[in-house]
Formats: sequence, structure tokens, C-alpha cells
Amino acid sequence: MRREAGHGGCLQMAKTVLVVDDDPTQRRLIQAVLEREGFAVLHAENGDQAIERLGAGGGIDVVLLDLVMPGMSGQDTLVEMRARSFNQPVIVVTATGGVDTIVSAMQAGALDFFIKPAAPERIIVSIRNALSMGQLRGEVDRLKKHTANRTSFDDLIGASAAMTMVKRLGERAAKSSIPILISGESGVGKEVIARAVHGSSERAGKPFVAVNCGAIPENLVESILFGHEKGSFTGATDKHLGKFMEANGGTLFLDEVGELPLDIQVKLLRALQEGEIDAVGGKRPIKVDVRIVSATNRDLSNAVKEGRFREDLFYRLNVFPIEAPALRDRKEDVPALVDCFVKRFNVEENKSVVGATPETMAYLAAFDWPGNVRQLENAVYRAIVLADAPYLQPHDFPAISGVAPPAPVGEPAPAYAAGPPTAAQLMPEASLAVPVRILDERGHLRTLEEIERDLIQLAIEIYAGHMSEVARRLGIGRSTLYRKVREQGLEDVIKGGSDDHADDVDAQVA
Repeated sequence: MRREAGHGGCLQMAKTVLVVDDDPTQRRLIQAVLEREGFAVLHAENGDQAIERLGAGGGIDVVLLDLVMPGMSGQDTLVEMRARSFNQPVIVVTATGGVDTIVSAMQAGALDFFIKPAAPERIIVSIRNALSMGQLRGEVDRLKKHTANRTSFDDLIGASAAMTMVKRLGERAAKSSIPILISGESGVGKEVIARAVHGSSERAGKPFVAVNCGAIPENLVESILFGHEKGSFTGATDKHLGKFMEANGGTLFLDEVGELPLDIQVKLLRALQEGEIDAVGGKRPIKVDVRIVSATNRDLSNAVKEGRFREDLFYRLNVFPIEAPALRDRKEDVPALVDCFVKRFNVEENKSVVGATPETMAYLAAFDWPGNVRQLENAVYRAIVLADAPYLQPHDFPAISGVAPPAPVGEPAPAYAAGPPTAAQLMPEASLAVPVRILDERGHLRTLEEIERDLIQLAIEIYAGHMSEVARRLGIGRSTLYRKVREQGLEDVIKGGSDDHADDVDAQVA
């Protein structure tokens, strides 16, 4: 699992950069720059160690690779990475800047380069560009697989116990032609599971045809599913093949199958049993080779008892049931889903949002999501469109967090009757419940310097830059506070606070 990292406790799922350099001082300098911007950092002191770390997984997003190292050079490391299908974006670093060396690295697959020593801004811009390019490539790959009907269970997001069971069952069912019934609430992703079944089967690459049975007018269901001949009814001016014939050789996904009228259920049962269909107005049956995957958000067994669904068809469809879990039953998958949607909508909307703050993620993970994954997807989409900051904030999800967006620039700040504002006046109650982290994700203590930095930043934010109040609450002198602000690089945080102390702050931190 990725560690939390960053500026004021930035991301819950920080983007991870692997820094490959034989110089420990250079690694530490780059780490300081990256962690201050919210990135998690892993180290490798040579090419062999870099290949080992990449092979071990761990969600490395970008590789910062020194070209001149003892043993395996950076160039050789890059070639070995691509030979092993490690496709992370690579930024090469060199102290010499030889044109031939850089050109060779770019030809080997490097995305960008910079010459040591580089300005922090140059490093950050290069990494953000690499992440954007990686997201673009990932989205292109996803769309290619979707278009080619080769989506697999590896493409399903989520590592919770419930989703792991879905993947395990789906992979086994995909290896045969057994009929599958996927049940679950609306919005849980039943069609995504059906596509993964198809893409993991021997029919991968063949047609995948999805039909929402509840969205078809009752008088057109038979024609749309089974086709019709020209002139078979009023308005039938041309021959229509129907969904079964469109899916011939592949998979037909019948979503909300419980909505089918009873007379159509009879024809569907015959198609399943005999492998043939009767088009409206047709003179003879037509043989079809179609795998049926159906889905429902209703309890079909109750529908059978109430006479709304044929019992024989139910048993024919329900040979291999798969229960798609509601999102509220797999909340541990919310961060991974948010990360996936952020990447997708960044590409679609030409945005560069990095992720969500821990406070935001806490709101999202605590919400019940009655509309399930579809509702989360739409909420992230809206947040991406509206977001102005690198990280999604609670106010980007007002309906979920209850946190109102900040006042537009130019509106007066709220006045306080007497003295500096209290924490309750300045911050939403929920945000006060988010403590400064003492332990890292492995349960080990964070360093005192990291904890102190987060605590000082939190105090400055709570008391809106009123440094006398911050010093009093922290139990230290103002001069000590200003010194620590300088050491921790928190000058910008202060200047974003109270205007009443702006001149004093500038003088103290200069």
C-alpha cells in the first residue's frame, strides 16, 4: 500500500516516484522536493535495485533515473525496464547533458530529461507532465480494450474481500459457456463484470452486445431481441437482424432481465434451450451461437413466486449466480475507485488533478452511496470539472461533505467580534476531527520533524495566521514559532492567513 506523504498530510494515495541515483545526497534532496509537493518517494541506489523494486510492485507511478551510475547504467536500466514490460514514465537525469546521451535515452523510451542540479519547479513540472502522459496512455489502453471487447477481471477496480470473490467466481465462469446471472443494486457495475466475463473467455474480441430490457417499449421487445423481416408489421420497412444476431459468436448481456414480458420470456427460453431464434415474420428458425449473461437488481425468486417471471427461465439463467456488492459494503475500494475516476476525467476534461486530500477521502469513504459506483463516478466527474486546486477538497463534494465552497475572491472575510477567531469559528466541525497523524501506514511512528510540521501548519490554518494565538496555543514563543516556520518552509501558509499580520510575517520570515 502506498504511504501517506506530503505537504500538510496531503494525499491518502500519494503518487509514488522511484528515485534511482547512486548519490545519497542527491536522493535526499530530490525526496525533500517531492514530498513537499505531496509525492511518496522510493529509493534505488543502482539499476539492479531499481529493477527489483519495479518487479516487486507497490504502485510506482514515475521513475526518476540517473544516467551515470556504477554497474548497470541508467541507459541499460531503461532498456531492461522496457524489456520486462515496466511501462512507468521515465525521466532521465544527467550531470553532463551530452546531446547524444539524451537522444539515446529518449529513443529507449524516456519521456523527459533534466540536467543536475535542477530547480525544484523544473522537477515538479516534469513529474506532473509524466503523470499526465501516463494517465493518457492508461485511458487509451482502457478504451482500446473496451472497444475490442477484451476487458478482463484485471481491469476491475477493487481489492476488497467482496470484489475478490466476484473476480474469482467470474474468472472461473468465463472459462466455460455456463449461463451467468449477475445480481446487485443499480449502479454497482454489473455490465462491467459482464464485459470482464466476456473478455476473459474464449469469445474475447468477438461481439459483446448489451441490452437494457427495462428500457425497451413492450411492443418492440420481440423485434429488437430477435429481429424482424421486411413488411412483417406496420413500419417494418427494412429487415432487422436483432440483438441475438448482432451478438452471434459472442456474448449477449441482458440487463434487467426481470423486466421482460412473459411472452418474450417464452421465446428467450427457447433460444437458450435450442440455440435458435424466430424472427418476427420469419419463415424458419435461425441458428445462433450466443453466450447469455443476464443481470437484475430485483429478487427474481420473488418474481417467480408472484408469477411475474417464469420459473423454468429463472433456473435456466441462474445456473451460475454472481452477487455484485454494493459500494457501502466495500468502502475500502473507494480510494482506488476515486483514483481511477480522477485519471479518466483528467484526460477527458484536460485537467491535472492529482488526487484527494485525506479529509476529502474520509468523507467519501464514510458516505453510504445509495447510487453505488455510478454515483461516485458522477460525483468525482463534477468535482474534477469544478476543481481549481491540485487536490480535491471537501467543498468539491458539497452534497456529501456538507462543506460549502469558499467565498468568491473579492468578498469580505467574516468579521469577528473580539480577539482572534476560535477553531470552531474558522473550520467545519468535521475537519477538526482529523488529527495530525502520529503513525505511518505501517503502524510505525513518524519522525518528530514531520509531526511538528503538520501540527504547526494545522494551527496556522485553524487560527487563520494569527501568529500570537498560534504561539500561545502551541505553548512556544513567537520568535521560536517564526524560526520553525522558516525551517519547515511554511512561509506561504502564513501569508495565506490573516492580513492583519501580513507585514509582521514578512518581516519575521525574511
